[in-house]
Amino acid sequence: MPDGPPPEKTVTRRNWADVGPRLISALVLIALTATALYIGSYLFAAVVGAVYGGVYREWETMISRAPLTPMGMVLIGLVALSGLAYPLFGVLGAVATILVACVVALFMDRKLLVWRFAGLGLFGGLILLILMMRGEGTVGIWAGVYLGTVIWMTDSAAFFTGRQIGGEKLAPEISPSKTWSGALGGLALGTGAGLVVWLLVTDSPIWIGLLLSAVISVLGQSGDLAESALKRHFRIKDSGDIIPGHGGLMDRLDSLTFGVIFVVIVGSLHAGFGAIAEGLLYW
Repeated sequence: MPDGPPPEKTVTRRNWADVGPRLISALVLIALTATALYIGSYLFAAVVGAVYGGVYREWETMISRAPLTPMGMVLIGLVALSGLAYPLFGVLGAVATILVACVVALFMDRKLLVWRFAGLGLFGGLILLILMMRGEGTVGIWAGVYLGTVIWMTDSAAFFTGRQIGGEKLAPEISPSKTWSGALGGLALGTGAGLVVWLLVTDSPIWIGLLLSAVISVLGQSGDLAESALKRHFRIKDSGDIIPGHGGLMDRLDSLTFGVIFVVIVGSLHAGFGAIAEGLLYW
């Protein structure tokens, strides 16, 4: 006979305290992004440049594990400036600005040179690709809406599904909080939401929209995992704390990285670099 009553089962309570700040931050970011995307031109270029300048700031502090130096601030400024260089001087102007940043990096700590080159090349390249996708016409707006919908709905669904259902870990050695339930939930909702936008903005075949949405959703989650691996390498939890409920800019934009690259490849192969948005949406 047992000496006492059986132990009570421990009920795991999921913490939803961060959801409020997370939702408010997301709404503000969506509103700002949509406004800049709609207006386009120099405003959009300035916003994209400034945002990725902020991302590079987080990159610089992550790889150096030290406060920013004046030279580091110069690199941040040049990354941000490369956004405005594109509408002013074209692709060559944007590339030249990043190359100047690389030259500046040569005079900094040589042990971090490869990491600085990688960050400058990646974020400078993403600025250029995003601006090329947006282009000059209204089609670029819809391409941005489509891409953003797939990525951010995937993120949101993965977060809520994973937290609510839990279950087997997706990649515990990289990101202990991510689960297969979250990944599948993100894939389902991200693909579905992308397909809805696809049907609203284009009369291209449904199967193409379904395939592209699914691939972008998977790539979005892959970008998230890639950033988690980087943070694990540098032993940090968040890239920053600028966005309440989300962490840093890099934490918020990591899912966009592979998706943007994929979209530009598809659009340019289909219709050329001068019509990336058209090549993505119209088949």
